[in-house]
Amino acid sequence: MKNGRLGIQIAFTALTNGYIKGFMGKGLYQGPLKQICLPGLNCYSCPGALGACPIGALQAVISSRQFDFSFYAVGFLIAVGALGGRLACGFLCPFGLAQDLLYKMKLKKVKTPHFEKGPDILRYLVLLFLVVLLPLFAVNIVGQGDPWFCKYLCPSGTLMAAIPQLVINPSLFSAAGALFILKAVLLLAIIFLSIRIYRPFCRYLCPLGAIYGLFNPIALYHFNHIESACTHCGLCKEACPMGLDPACTPNSLKCVRCGACTRACKEKALLPAFGIVKTNKNRYNKSSPSGGRL
Repeated sequence: MKNGRLGIQIAFTALTNGYIKGFMGKGLYQGPLKQICLPGLNCYSCPGALGACPIGALQAVISSRQFDFSFYAVGFLIAVGALGGRLACGFLCPFGLAQDLLYKMKLKKVKTPHFEKGPDILRYLVLLFLVVLLPLFAVNIVGQGDPWFCKYLCPSGTLMAAIPQLVINPSLFSAAGALFILKAVLLLAIIFLSIRIYRPFCRYLCPLGAIYGLFNPIALYHFNHIESACTHCGLCKEACPMGLDPACTPNSLKCVRCGACTRACKEKALLPAFGIVKTNKNRYNKSSPSGGRL
């Protein structure tokens, strides 16, 4: 499953950013697929992008004076979250893939414990202020706002859109200005942290992960902890790259559904499941082909 997850991440990123003409300097793809949101931080302005980022789509409507509410973007976020929670973060986000690859580099890692509330709240502050409130209320004289998160913070946009665009069109350097330098410095900081800490942007800043995380406890795809089989050996906690204790909170809002905990559990007390799963301790059988999933 570990190698399979990486393969899915690479394949999905290549498939959704496979507009070759864009990388040849022939402009962004503007076909019908561009109107469709993709589950991860997939920047609309990436030369190879064939779809849109849901946060970008949401901000485009919030900051616009022509529209009142983005039914499509909000409905898309609810649908993806209800289906798998942060499963999209673990499998379908291009910037999540970038962080995963950086973490594989051979550099001393920072062992991260279960995080305190402060850093976890930061993601929701980014969501509330940069994604919703500022684009909605910080408007110009004609009532038009800015996509604050996309414009001033999003490192995925810097990595996948701004830098490739500057490489393709060097003449844009003069127009990039201080804003690009600021975002490039932020991207470099996140890159350095990603080498030492597993997915720092996902942990602290990502508003998309904040939205999907709210659905983790109720999503159709979830992790099922079978207390009667659990020996509380701590292997799942040790394996979790996000520093969580899956035996206590198998569907934590921070979990990106990488599956490391389920692979580490020798007793099959922690299992991925789909739908509403009910466990019956009396019927649990370790030798059962379903591993105790009822």
